Amino acid sequence: MQDLTKSICMNILAALILAMAIDSMRLVNTTLATLDNDSPYGLIEQGTVVIEDGRIQWVGPEQALPAQYAEHETQDLDGRLLTPALIDCHTHIVHGGHRAREFEMRLEGASYEEVARAGGGIVSTMRATRAADVDSLVASALPRVDALLAEGVSTIEIKSGYGLDEETELNMLRAARRLESLRTVRVRTSFLGAHSVPPEYKGRADEYIDEICLPTLRLAQAESLVDAVDGFCEGIAFDTQQIARVFDEAIRLGLPVKLHAEQLSHLGGTALAARYGALSADHVEYADEQDAMLMAKAGTTAVLLPGAFYTLRETRIPPIASFRQHRVAMALATDCNPGTSPATSLLLMMNMACTLFRMTPAEALAGVTCHAAAALGLEDTGRIRRGMRADLAIWDVEHPAELSYRVGTNKLYQRLFADVDD
Repeated sequence: MQDLTKSICMNILAALILAMAIDSMRLVNTTLATLDNDSPYGLIEQGTVVIEDGRIQWVGPEQALPAQYAEHETQDLDGRLLTPALIDCHTHIVHGGHRAREFEMRLEGASYEEVARAGGGIVSTMRATRAADVDSLVASALPRVDALLAEGVSTIEIKSGYGLDEETELNMLRAARRLESLRTVRVRTSFLGAHSVPPEYKGRADEYIDEICLPTLRLAQAESLVDAVDGFCEGIAFDTQQIARVFDEAIRLGLPVKLHAEQLSHLGGTALAARYGALSADHVEYADEQDAMLMAKAGTTAVLLPGAFYTLRETRIPPIASFRQHRVAMALATDCNPGTSPATSLLLMMNMACTLFRMTPAEALAGVTCHAAAALGLEDTGRIRRGMRADLAIWDVEHPAELSYRVGTNKLYQRLFADVDD
């Protein structure tokens, strides 16, 4: 508990500087990237945003401002760019330990799958996470959360999946919920009990699902700890039939689903996700055009994770052209985790998506705002539009393309967080 208190004290000033809770005001003299019309970025030059009770009341050119809003308290943004606050829609930010040695192993020639089969990977983090209590998990996660907030992030998805037993899976979700009370951030949790088979169930994946995964999911839902249910559909994890059983329970409990799919091979996870109307299918490097068609029909967002692609030195990029052709929404996220994407910079992910996946800067910004919101099932954030939460980011840049163009530079001027209840 002492470590947690120390961490809170060290970071509280930074958190206060990084965010201003918004109730009512008028933001003027700004370039708006609304992500809400057919023009690139939804740009409005010399724009104005009116906020009342933490929600956006009016958006448009300054000269068109209705007289009824003229007396609102005003903040002059001096020509700065205003965007929706960023959303990190796929993280494993709560965990114990680190896996720097595995980083070395991969550089020495071992593949991700070889590391996992040798007892590393997810199982390595499982051991460290089981040894940590909720306070320790919160204390270790706070610096990672603060790094994201410092780049204009307002919403973070946090998964379980490193406990693989009842107590630790629940503790991870409890830690995620507590983070929301310690920072001006919106947290969405995903139960990822079907992340890997723990050593005590080696060769008995179905028994693990019956005896640990499904009962723990029910307990998490009863404690209001879970917002969605995720799984890892891969040769080193679970097959489509096993994931389907988890999804069936999620649907019975009234929870939406999402899936790690087609990262290392093509096992049919993306098609399974689409069949269940999943919020998202994530990674999807090995997805194909048929998968894109199914995702488009289901309204399933493709969450692209260039940090893991980069760290694992993969060469097969997601089917970007097929996603574009079939109008599949493409979100971006850090995949912040100790093994395959130890990243806490969503701005860097935007640059990586452009340079590695050949996405456009406009697609990258949509990927961390409106499409990231869709990947979490959130309808009240991700765009600058009337009725939306006033979760906004002010940037010291001239054009939104700069957010993807710059490497290692954070141009955030201020993060605005809506003072409203979910």
